[in-house]
Amino acid sequence: MKFIETLKLAAAAIWAHKLRSALTLLGMVIGVAAVVVVVSLIQGFNAYIDEKIANIGAKSYTIGRFSMDDFKDTDSIAAAQRRNKELTLEDFEFLKTRLTLTDKFAAGARPQRAQIKRGNEILQDVAIDGKQPLMGDIEKVDVADGRYFTDVENNEAARVAFIGSDVADKLFPNGDAVGGEIFINSLPYRVVGVRTAKGTVFGMPQDTFVTVPLMSYRRNFGALRNWRSVYFQGTAKDDKQFEDAVDEAKQWMRVRRGLEKGEKDNFGVFTPDSITGLRDRLFGTIFIVAIAVPAIALVIGAIVVMNIMLVSVTERTKEIGIRKALGARRADILKQFLVEAVVLTIIGGFAGVVIAWLLGIVVSMYVIQTYLSLGAIGLAILFSGGAGVAAGIFPAWKAARLDPIEALRAD
Repeated sequence: MKFIETLKLAAAAIWAHKLRSALTLLGMVIGVAAVVVVVSLIQGFNAYIDEKIANIGAKSYTIGRFSMDDFKDTDSIAAAQRRNKELTLEDFEFLKTRLTLTDKFAAGARPQRAQIKRGNEILQDVAIDGKQPLMGDIEKVDVADGRYFTDVENNEAARVAFIGSDVADKLFPNGDAVGGEIFINSLPYRVVGVRTAKGTVFGMPQDTFVTVPLMSYRRNFGALRNWRSVYFQGTAKDDKQFEDAVDEAKQWMRVRRGLEKGEKDNFGVFTPDSITGLRDRLFGTIFIVAIAVPAIALVIGAIVVMNIMLVSVTERTKEIGIRKALGARRADILKQFLVEAVVLTIIGGFAGVVIAWLLGIVVSMYVIQTYLSLGAIGLAILFSGGAGVAAGIFPAWKAARLDPIEALRAD
């Protein structure tokens, strides 16, 4: 029997029992949809992390008070808080004059929350941070309107501000933010630029912030310590020398801190590889479990398909007998029922992918951007077909082994 004829028979059998086929596929559809949604969420999350790394430069590093290892457990955190001193601008100047493999090197301070006001419009709990102008180049800041602040403005501690698009939209609804004046904790600041909108991640807005020159931040908000602690960012002169540039920065920091050989670093250096490594360590097991749980629905769906195919063999015993009496071989019967099971599950796979795509659109609108790759779609369809083969092989084998005489006597 030609394969196309077998396919037609399978489609006709499925169409003849539309409701039963739909109910049979329900578990498969839910399983495929759940797995594909989880995979698209994971891929979206990983893409977001990679994007954030790219935003600060594919070959940039950050020096801070703590390292990744300091956050392994509560004991490590407590020990690091006792051991690690806060960075200072004196540390920055020490490194800046000695680093030979680093191209751009700048300092910033962690944000604090403050009230922003313009006229009768008031924004509460807005993140305010301070940065040196060169940080804009290192972080590849995308300016929508105006400009970033300058070295002169930083050195003079000028009250100028670079703001997020949400702040601009709420305080300057007419779109004339650049050159306008806002008040941060009752002090006036002139807006010099607005960043291109970034949207939200996990429901958290990325465009509600104000960045001011580092010296202005220190003068108007207080000493750069505790929650306003200093950090440094640098880029290598040559991507091929990136690791050497990081090692050089580490060694000079150890010299600055007076650490002996064998002593543990009392500071931290973050690189893109360390960030992705932390992500994999923290979420690797969670991702596996997240995929494994909905995959159980696929197994259940395959079992349901097998059960229905066994019922179908019993119901169509006489049909099998007639086909054998007319010359159908065991291989023809085996192929007929196996193809029917595979077609059934592939239909379920396609339906699950469509549902997952629709759910992905909703999740992308309100939570995080999902990423539905062609690989994930192909894997879902392939897995569905594989489940069909696994579920249909025994019923098909049973049908193929029926004795034609006994089959013809069946009611």
